[in-house]
Amino acid sequence: MRHDVAVIGLYILDVLGRPVSRIPERGGVDFIEEIRLTVAGTAGGTVIDTAKLGLRSLAVGAVGDDEKADWVLMTMQKHGIDISAMQRLAGVPTSATILNVRPNGERPALHVRGASDYFDVPKAMYDQVFDAPIIHLGGTGLLRKLDGPASVTLLREAKARGRTVTFDLIAASADTIGIVEPLLPYIDYFMPSIEEARDMSGQGTPADCAKFYLDRGAACCVFTLGGDGAYFAHRDGTRLHAPAYDIKVVDTTGCGDAFDAGFIAALHHKMDTETALRFAQASAGLVATGLGSDAGIVSFDDTFAKMKNWKIKR
Repeated sequence: MRHDVAVIGLYILDVLGRPVSRIPERGGVDFIEEIRLTVAGTAGGTVIDTAKLGLRSLAVGAVGDDEKADWVLMTMQKHGIDISAMQRLAGVPTSATILNVRPNGERPALHVRGASDYFDVPKAMYDQVFDAPIIHLGGTGLLRKLDGPASVTLLREAKARGRTVTFDLIAASADTIGIVEPLLPYIDYFMPSIEEARDMSGQGTPADCAKFYLDRGAACCVFTLGGDGAYFAHRDGTRLHAPAYDIKVVDTTGCGDAFDAGFIAALHHKMDTETALRFAQASAGLVATGLGSDAGIVSFDDTFAKMKNWKIKR
């Protein structure tokens, strides 16, 4: 196969600034330490990180016909990502977010939905898109055209072709379960945050949330728990909790995307489950040490070293 992973879904340009403690009155100016542009979104952030971790990565999504699209595509190419499956849509803006990162790490956002609302994967692209053993769908909830039956068709085809399917979403609420539940039988690794898992299921503990999704067809749940680490529950009965690393958090933007990328890299390298969770945690931890969804991660070897040498949070 030409690629190690195909990352389908939400591609966003993030404009981040930190630290932002207030918005100036009227036309005033405040001075901050850092402003960055990053390729982000539940697919964009993940594909950048899988590429940094050494995987041959295919980006599958949509951008507009504006200057933001130029930058997003150029940046992905700079990281060696195959952008031949990216759609450039006329007449719509590239999806973009302005993030004002507060001193405590909170990040209130202003978002333009843009091209991702019009993105779909036509059947004519299936041979190209599924030319990878791992298929990641990221961004369900903000993919207006792809969400729903089109995603069911996409993931059903992925499984029919023998692919491993990993999945993450965004902006989940109690209503999102209506989109997600039909997808679960085609998902090998269901990887939302615990907050998203709770909001959709109405359950409380990670174990109860996992039972909810496993009972509805998911093969495995991998929940990110923020400062409490990660929780793994497989339908074969395996249950694991991986604690977080003791790091200084600068910005949590993209930590979930980095966790996904780390776990995908672990699957590629056929790591055992405990090591895979630790590697995914290290990937997320690295991103948390800088500004933006691509911060911190340098390479597979560097991330693996951090995984072995960082102290566990007690």
